[in-house]
Formats: sequence, C-alpha cells, structure tokens
Amino acid sequence: MVKNAATSQPDDRRRPREAMGSHGSRHGHGLRSEAASRRQTWRLNGDEPNDAQDPEAGSWAATSSSPSPPSSSSWPRPTTASTSATAAASTPPSSSSQARRDADDLAALGHAQALTRKFSMWSMLALAFCVLGTWTTCAQGLNNGLVNGGPVAILWGLVLVALCNTCVALSLGELCSSMPTALGQAYWIARLAHGHVLGRFASYLCAWINTFGWWTLAASQIAFMSDFVLAMRTMFLDDAAAAASPWPGWVRFLVYLAITLLFTLFNLAACRRQSVLPAFNNFVGVFFVALFVVFVVALPAAVARNPRLAFQRASFVFGQWLNRTGWPDAVVWFLGLVQGAYGLTAFDSVIHMVEEIPAPRRNAPRTMYLAVICGALSGFLFMVVCLFCIQDIERLLSPPSGFPFIEITQSTVGLYGGAVLIALFIVNGLGQGVSILTSASRLTWSFARDGGIPFGPFFAHVDTKWQVPARALWLQAVLIGLVGLLYLFANTVLQAILSVSTIALTISYAMPIMVLVLVGRDRMPPREFSTGRLGPLINGVSLVYCAVTTVFFFFPSRPNPSPGDMNYAIAVFGVMLVVALGFWVVQGRVTFMQIAPEVDQVLYEDSQDSARPVLQPQHSAGKVSGGKEAVKGLSVFAGDDDSRQVP
Repeated sequence: MVKNAATSQPDDRRRPREAMGSHGSRHGHGLRSEAASRRQTWRLNGDEPNDAQDPEAGSWAATSSSPSPPSSSSWPRPTTASTSATAAASTPPSSSSQARRDADDLAALGHAQALTRKFSMWSMLALAFCVLGTWTTCAQGLNNGLVNGGPVAILWGLVLVALCNTCVALSLGELCSSMPTALGQAYWIARLAHGHVLGRFASYLCAWINTFGWWTLAASQIAFMSDFVLAMRTMFLDDAAAAASPWPGWVRFLVYLAITLLFTLFNLAACRRQSVLPAFNNFVGVFFVALFVVFVVALPAAVARNPRLAFQRASFVFGQWLNRTGWPDAVVWFLGLVQGAYGLTAFDSVIHMVEEIPAPRRNAPRTMYLAVICGALSGFLFMVVCLFCIQDIERLLSPPSGFPFIEITQSTVGLYGGAVLIALFIVNGLGQGVSILTSASRLTWSFARDGGIPFGPFFAHVDTKWQVPARALWLQAVLIGLVGLLYLFANTVLQAILSVSTIALTISYAMPIMVLVLVGRDRMPPREFSTGRLGPLINGVSLVYCAVTTVFFFFPSRPNPSPGDMNYAIAVFGVMLVVALGFWVVQGRVTFMQIAPEVDQVLYEDSQDSARPVLQPQHSAGKVSGGKEAVKGLSVFAGDDDSRQVP
C-alpha cells in the first residue's frame, strides 16, 4: 500500500469509493477531494504546502514497491517504481515539498516516480548541450556543407536552422511544461487527440519514429567516433599509403562494438550513485566548452604564426557559394541545411530526461531553448574559425582521412599538434556519446512502460540495485550493435541508417505540434511556460521548417545518381514504418496506452479569483491483480461543461 511519505497515513486513493463521492463514473462528478484540490491549487500558484495546512501533503508519492509493472494493459499504468516513498526525499536538487509536487504531477499523468530527480537544471543543460554538440557535429559533417553550398550554406544555413529550431524548441517546451513525461511527443499526441479514432495510432507511430531516431542517432555518434579513431592512423601516412591500406570492415565493426559496450556499461554503473551521472555530465560540459576555446584559439594562432599559411578572405568565409552536386542552386541550399540540422537535432533529450529533474514544468523548457541557442552560437563561431583557416579547398573536398576537419587541423597546427587536438576531440565525442545513450535509454524505457515495445513490462523494469532501466539499456545496446554488423557487408545501407536520425527526429517534433494546431491551443493543459500570443506563429514556423527540410533531406546527393550515390534513407525509413505497423497490428493496438474504465480525473475548473484554470486531480479506486488498488489512468475535462471531453 502506498503510504504518506511524511505521516505514514494511507493515501486517499485507498479510501472506499463511497467516501470519494456518490458518483463513480469516469467523468468523476462528485469525486472531488477537497484536500487534493487545495494541494493542486497551491502547486499551480507556487505556494509551499505544509503538513499544518494540509495533513495529506506528500501522500501522492505515487511510488510502488513492485519491481515490475502490473500485467494489466491499462494506460496510463503505474510505472515500474523500484523505490519507495524515499525517492522524493532523495532528490538532491529540490526541497521535499518540490519533490512532492513533482511526484504529484507525474502521478496525475499516470505514472509513479521510478527514477530519482538527480539532475539540476545546469547539469541537464550540460547534458543537452553535449548531446547537441553543435560545433563538433558541424566539424564532423563539414564535407557535406562544403559541397552543398559551401561557406554560405554552412554559416547562413546554420543561422536559419537555429532560428527555426528555436521555434521548435519553444513549441515542444510549452507542451513539455503542460505534460512533463519521458515519452514526450507520443504522450502529448495521445493526450491532445484523446477520443479521436486515430489518436492512439498516431501516438504509437510517433513513439516508434522518435525511438528509431534516437537509436540511429546513438549509432551515428558511435560510428563517427569509430571512424575518427581509425582515421588518426592516416595522419601519419602519406596519401598513397593511406589510400592503399584502408581499414577492413571487421576492424571497424570491432571498434564500433567496443565503443557501444563502453557507453552502455558506463550508463549502467554511473547511476549506482546518484551524484555520478550529473557530475559526469557537468565535467563533459566543462570539457566541451574548454576544448571549444582551445580549437578557436589554436587554429587561427597557428595560421598567424606560420608564414607559409594564410587566412581565407572574408568574402570567401561569409559569401562564397560552392555547388559540386549538379542540383540547381535552390535545391542545394536546402541540402546544405543538413549539416546545421544535424548539429541542432536532439534537443528533446531534455524531454526524455524530464522525470529526473526537479520542477520540470519550469526547468525543461528553459533547458531546451538555452541548449539550442548555446549550440547555435558555438557552432557559428567555430565554423567561422574553420573557414578562415582553410588552406587548400580542393584537398579538403577529398581528404585522405575522409574528414575535412582532420585535414584543417593537421594543415594548420601540424602533425603532432593536430594529433593531440584530434585525440582530445575523440575523448570529447566519447563523452557526448554517453549522454546520447543516456537520453535514448530513457525514451526506450518510457516507450516500454506505456506498452509500446514487445515485452514492455520486462523492458520497463527499473533495477533497484543499479537505479537505472538496465534492461532498456541492454535492449538498445543490442540493437545498436546489430547496426554495426553492416560494416562487414553493406556499408551503403549502414550510411543510410546512420543518416536517417535527423529525419526521424524532425518528424517526431512536427507530429505533436501539428496535432496541437489541429485541435487548438486551448486544448493544452495548464503550464508554467507559455509562448503566449506568439504561440500560433511559432508553431507555424516550426511546422513549415520541419516539412520542408524533411522532404529535401530525402534527396540523393546528385541528380540521376548511380546506386552508390543514392540516398537510401527513405527506404530505411519506410522499413521502419512497416515494422511499426506490424507491431501495432500484433501488439500495440492492444497494449499501448490503453485507458482503463476507472481513471484518475483531471478537471479544468474556472476559478472565481483567476481566469487561469485550476488543474485538479481526482482519484478513483482501481483494481489490479491480487486485489490491490492502483492508479489506472486519467481523463481530462474542460470548462463548465464536464460532459465535453478534452485531452
């Protein structure tokens, strides 16, 4: 039985139905708990409830002693809480009252507090900034920008992508503030489109697209780091020797597999102590910024001190257009946005980590848009430095190592200095990879928790010893490792899989925003972060950007391509959709986010003192196996007419 964390009194959800009111329907008329109403009103007004004001304060810890979720397919189901009521008290960055409010919020969304809120806003910003890794990602993909528009597309395309992605981050941040749960985009669709015939299916499809995007993003980061590690050898060889002795596929696969295992084991071990993972992300964030400063200072300083080297003209850096594709310039402009988009993708890492930060309704939106802004500024400045330091543009378009960034570093700093900088760059990339797998594992876990992945209850388990969704971590490690097998026999397919992450994540961002626009912004639950009157404009810009870039990102690298130049991302994405549809037919339509007959009630009520609606959770008693009672789900109603159902 769930106990009051402060007074060890039974939760009001345990009371008999008669004590809750005379009506037991899912509409919840007459089931309003006065104490619950006071607690929720205090929470939204920012007041601090205490035991003197409310003897039931803290009774919504919403944790469970069960190590695995119940077998019922109801949704939202109680989570696989592996901790007791001490989960709230063990949250370092927040007070006990804030922890109670956070657990209360999560319970109202249908889940218990299974993971501890060990991150502060700043450690989460460090994680998000490193996951974006804009300046390093732009360095990795410099070759794409050089052939698809050159410096104009690299710099001004990044500015355009930054502005549009800021709008996307603001749109998603507003939704996250209203419904802070780790499943994020898919959950919001289910809530906003609740009652629509396609609502749950659209939510399921979004969850698969989002999860697939994160798995491929993790795989692409691992592949990049593997290739950078192996490419360092070419720095010590002449061009002919480097071209004559490429690494065999099995070596690349083993390095890829080793890095995957390293990331997984670190994520598993780091949560054993609550302070380790946030401290690690803080360290990686500081190292990330320090290395950025080192490169920004070292590259131009080396050019300035060497009389044989020269800076490029400002007209080249800020105004040179290069089109080496055969496509018309208008098409090339959009193709050149890929580099910037890849560098500013995955800010939804905050969304999937939202159950591990205090006051997520306030902190999550801030963290998202700050990460995008910081990433854009660092990426723009770093690309300006790199473009000024280019010595031979033709050699850069076909470098022996395969990476123009390595060529820029070696040609300016020298062989040994360049090797040291690239080694530090790789160390930094490994730290980024750990953060990417952390975020991806939380999405995998939350998708399993809501019944979307086969054997969901098994993979939704939160290990009580390691305090981490270990099974979800190992599941994604196996899938990411299997992608690396393509190094052995299908490198073209491998590159297609690695390139689809930006497309999948962009689509997963657009889907909830589109649903919000279709159903109306007034259907959003109360929130602490709002875009206000600019909301419709911001949502519109986000949708146009996502739609246009998604179309062009499926284009091949040149018109009339040979099989080797084809962009197979659309084929990979199509296969993913077929797999998702298959799982929907076999399992998802039965288990994914099924709403129980008896649900928690979340009511919108007009306040006499304020025009702002009051979010008031109402509890009804539900039954699970063994006769125990549990929270089974939620339903939301609005305005004075309780019969009108809204998400």
